Amino acid sequence: MLGWMYRATLVLFLAGCASQATCPEPQPVAVATSAGTEEIEGPSLSAVRTDRSAPPELEANGRRRVPLDYAPSKGPHDAPVTIVIFSDFECPFCRRAQATLNQIEEHYANRVRFVFRQNPLPFHSGAMPAAIATMEAYAQGGDTLFWRLHDALFAQRGPLERQVLVRVGREAGLNVSALESALDDRRYESAIRSDIALARSLDARGTPNFFINGRQLSGAQPFDRFQEVIDEELATVDALRARGVSPGAVYATLTWAGNAPDTAAAPTAPTANPSRPQRRQPDPNAVYRVPVTPDLPQRGPDDALVTIVEIAEFECPFCARARATMDQIIQHYRSDVRIVWMNNPLPFHRNAMPAAELALEAYRQQGDRGFWALYEELFRNQRQLDRANLEQLASAQGLDMTEVRRALDTHRHQATIEAQQRLARSLGASGTPAFFVNGRNVRGAQPFAAFQRVIDEELNRARGRVQNGTPRRLIYEETIRNGATTPQFVTTGTPGNSPSAGNAPAAPDPVYNIPVPRNAPRRGRRSAPVVIQEFADFQCPFCARVQPTVDRIVQEYGNRVQIIWRDYPLPFHQQAHLAAEAAREVRRQAGDRSFWRYHELLFQNQRELSEEKLIEYAQQIRGVNIPRFRRALRNRRHQQAVDDDMQAVRDAGARIGTPSFFINGRLLQGAQPFEAFRDAIDRALNSP
Repeated sequence: MLGWMYRATLVLFLAGCASQATCPEPQPVAVATSAGTEEIEGPSLSAVRTDRSAPPELEANGRRRVPLDYAPSKGPHDAPVTIVIFSDFECPFCRRAQATLNQIEEHYANRVRFVFRQNPLPFHSGAMPAAIATMEAYAQGGDTLFWRLHDALFAQRGPLERQVLVRVGREAGLNVSALESALDDRRYESAIRSDIALARSLDARGTPNFFINGRQLSGAQPFDRFQEVIDEELATVDALRARGVSPGAVYATLTWAGNAPDTAAAPTAPTANPSRPQRRQPDPNAVYRVPVTPDLPQRGPDDALVTIVEIAEFECPFCARARATMDQIIQHYRSDVRIVWMNNPLPFHRNAMPAAELALEAYRQQGDRGFWALYEELFRNQRQLDRANLEQLASAQGLDMTEVRRALDTHRHQATIEAQQRLARSLGASGTPAFFVNGRNVRGAQPFAAFQRVIDEELNRARGRVQNGTPRRLIYEETIRNGATTPQFVTTGTPGNSPSAGNAPAAPDPVYNIPVPRNAPRRGRRSAPVVIQEFADFQCPFCARVQPTVDRIVQEYGNRVQIIWRDYPLPFHQQAHLAAEAAREVRRQAGDRSFWRYHELLFQNQRELSEEKLIEYAQQIRGVNIPRFRRALRNRRHQQAVDDDMQAVRDAGARIGTPSFFINGRLLQGAQPFEAFRDAIDRALNSP
């Protein structure tokens, strides 16, 4: 029933979007995390706003600050007009727009720069893999190879299945083994989901969406519509240039304040929507207590007025791109800023932990000079960080190789690194890179201007403290003394129909009340003090990935923890709902132990979950009556129970992806490492 309803709604949804010349994005009812969750989306039939319906004053002045931060681009970097494209490689309207974009490129020659941001929609099954493939092209060959593959993919007809991506990638000149590896481990998915989140924050929910010097234009519009906006922008830029604004500063000048600075009258803000839903977002002004100790590598003096704690890792491409920004900050602010390094090697970057261990060994042997020298080499060689190459880099730097090998073999520095990771997670900085500027969190590989705004604000505050008698060497400690130690959020939007309550503080760590059904599958004693409800989907690869961690939790915590399985089959996983029903029937006939055995079989074979395969796996479970099992699937005996699990999350007010874990009611999302669970479980055990 659920699948039928979803398909029926999707048909209506696609029919409705045809007249908009855009693929509207379904409204989300879950949030993805950098640790790997899958989103559940439901179709929205609401129309996508275009600039033609905006009031004239918004048409003239309204701009959005769209970051460019190292996204693929073509055209001069100092072009007077920058067009940021949010697109999806399986969207027919995005394909249709390519001819118009080519016409723009030809007509305006070197006066337009194109910047590409990913926005694969969830009902386009090949869009995410295609996005991953283009990011791998960008990693292998920069802008040239990215746009070559971009054009080749849009020239394809039909689904962008894996074999198509590999074939087209080979023809475009990619290293195919690296491409297949990227598709297997989905290594760029976190970055792509960051682009998706950016699109949502800009109200660019459909594809394609364009921001022309920050002015939004939605859909596959004709050339003359683009020409109208571009020509207006060229005139605006001419006025800025006459005032002395350099070509390279035009985009930032137009978009940073959110409106064009060359208009005499103040821009008219769009009317607030009184029914705009509330959303929890990180508080950009929160100050966190991020302790800095003398044993951490740093650049800059101890008495700098601004301390930037960089939490990063050596295999992350975005951390590598942030390196140039950090250099620019040091050059610009000199002795007023210091940068302190902390490690957060992500579990899906297999060489990141040994690279971090080697960097700390270099610091132990050669101090700051040795650490930062090796830091440069690790980022220059981040695609070759296996053990042999790490030892080669260490030897070239003159490190004591006996000590290096001992440090790597015995994991001498791993405890230090794990402590830094725990600190990062406790502050909500689970992804990389993350920066704390005098305790204020700046997420991701932001451009220099984003850091400059925060640094300048903190410099002004610090200079005021110095004038009031605080020694420079104590500025950082005084600044973070009362800082937060858990993630801080604000609620944006308007509660109820009251437009006066725009932004309000939100509880940083809500506890959700989700009752446990009496017949839910469980592991562990019912009297265990910690109850972990796992909401998952048998077709979700992240759910499969986290199961060894769940097994470890059971082994290490024993009778202090009980694991409750809850079903959350995502609608775009077509076989997940029936698989959940099949597992419930196994439990009904043969109990919890048989359920967990069948659960294991489903995850081992999650690419083959047809009804015939579900029956075949059930035949391997002792105590299952196969004729009764067949009837249960045919009659959809457990369909409502599965749907009730999903409804329980909505009733509690939570928005989740899969896998998600409620640990005594507190939400932990994604295929997190064991240490993240350990922190949450220990907190629950120690709570009154």
